Amino acid sequence: MRRRFRLGARARTIAEGYAFIGIWIIGFFLFMAVPLGRSLYYSFHHLRPSAQGLVAEYAGSYHYISAFSRDVNFLPLLRDTIVQMLYTVPLILVFAMFSALLLNLKFFGRTAFRGIFFLPVIIASGAILRELLEQGAAQIPIFSENDLIFTLSRFIPAEVLMPLMEFADRLLLVMWDSGVQILIFLAGLQTIPASLYEAAKCDGATPWESFWKITFPMLMPMIFVNTLYSIVNSFTKTDNHMMNHILFNVFRSNQFAYGSAMGWIYFTIIFLIIGLVFALFRKGLESAEERRG
Repeated sequence: MRRRFRLGARARTIAEGYAFIGIWIIGFFLFMAVPLGRSLYYSFHHLRPSAQGLVAEYAGSYHYISAFSRDVNFLPLLRDTIVQMLYTVPLILVFAMFSALLLNLKFFGRTAFRGIFFLPVIIASGAILRELLEQGAAQIPIFSENDLIFTLSRFIPAEVLMPLMEFADRLLLVMWDSGVQILIFLAGLQTIPASLYEAAKCDGATPWESFWKITFPMLMPMIFVNTLYSIVNSFTKTDNHMMNHILFNVFRSNQFAYGSAMGWIYFTIIFLIIGLVFALFRKGLESAEERRG
């Protein structure tokens, strides 16, 4: 009798993972690998237009040095982008988890509210989001329409009031950017066995203790995924000034080589930040796997 071929649990998990991302891998090599390779090649060359097209002349690291030494906008925009990510991502994660906890409760109209929270992901994206931002949709109208800023400035110094107003406006964008994260947290909450909460309740645990001892550790993989997604989204979204600066140099100024160099610098910084996130979450993910096992 022939022995049936069987995969181990780990090999089966790996195979399932590659099956899910297999289509993306095929699409990457068909549509993205060549443009990425060309952009890396262009970043080390000067591009000169000719009758036969663009002619590349080797320039070494000239464009990379130019980004740090000659472009007066690159470093300030890069710094502002990183700072914005550092305070936006935690806000998104906290708001998304809090919203998911509420939407996971049983109440009338729960499905409708879930759709409402996810709706901005569909509507407020791409060119539509850019148009909304230009029309001031990301600002709280009560402050401008009722002149509350002028009234508050009598009691609060301007150097304190203006950052607070900017922070309040940022909260609207946080809500717009939390739809996918809420969905992921909801999926994670529904995988936590109810028996864990029942056992904790029998042992006298309060809801607050159950959250920190059961819910939060079991949601660690979802927190990790949402952190990665929020970081990448923050660095690539429509209102990102660094991205707009790169796009302006490539498509408006036709500086393909310099734009490619800035893009690769930007990509390297994002890659390093994501690597740091992997290192920070490694221990928490291992603990979560042990609990689920």
